[in-house]
Amino acid sequence: MKKPLAGIDLGGTKIEGALLDGNGAIRFRHRIDTPSGDYEGTLDAIVTLHHRLEAEAGCHLPLGLGTPGSLSPASGKMRNANSTCLNGRPLQQDLEKKLQRPLRMANDADCFTLSEAVDGAAADTAVVFGVILGTGTGGGISVNGRLLSGVNAITGEWGHNPLPWPRPEELPGPGCYCGRRGCIETFLSGPGMANDHRQRTGNTLTARRIAEQASRGDAEAITTLERYENRLARGLASIINVLDPGVIVLGGGLSGIKRLYDNVPRLWEDYVFSDTIVTKLVPPAHGDSSGVRGAAWLWKDER
Repeated sequence: MKKPLAGIDLGGTKIEGALLDGNGAIRFRHRIDTPSGDYEGTLDAIVTLHHRLEAEAGCHLPLGLGTPGSLSPASGKMRNANSTCLNGRPLQQDLEKKLQRPLRMANDADCFTLSEAVDGAAADTAVVFGVILGTGTGGGISVNGRLLSGVNAITGEWGHNPLPWPRPEELPGPGCYCGRRGCIETFLSGPGMANDHRQRTGNTLTARRIAEQASRGDAEAITTLERYENRLARGLASIINVLDPGVIVLGGGLSGIKRLYDNVPRLWEDYVFSDTIVTKLVPPAHGDSSGVRGAAWLWKDER
């Protein structure tokens, strides 16, 4: 029997741990609250949760960790995390000291992508692009079941490119926390959709409420979703033109909008530089579990 794999998904409000068995099924999972704004408390919470996973497994295990942001290859410290207490901290080094175990880390969007590429909605697909459409807009790339990681450790960060083929009314675009304007994230995140709807209609609704009202035939909500779908099609077409993935998997809160999977591939035909387009756009097979599963899969080659 293969050893179980231990994964932890570090989120802004909760930390989830899971054990995967030899077939990739979740054998045990547990969630705890994230100590808000408390770096040392977050380290201790991760260590405590990992010890709980090891107790369930009955053996010592290395840990795979999914995080917001990423480690800088230059400094070895965290950057770009929306859990700001992590930024500028040597998270991997500090955790390995406390755990006395080896640790592998990846961005949460990378973990999502790995989970879906190994045994999820994009299993057996050579090139996979995973997308997170939620509070932010992230991405990850898997090639032959392994994460692609570049020298700058920013692979998949499509959300901080400008929206492709912008229309006059989309320029210069909303301001982004990165300091620029018109980033894809400012249009395609949940807050981006809500901001667009508010500017056009004067009504303040969350992205989820906009989708719900559109499903009930609300004309303003439908128009907002149509703009969103066209922007998502343009954004993903630019990925297809560069990466040519077999499957694009959507994750995050907005991945539950079912009409995206029919409408966006039809719309991206106007922007993809090919006479045929066989790339599939699919929802995740593992839903909210993909992040923690992908963290565990960071060690799959060691079993």
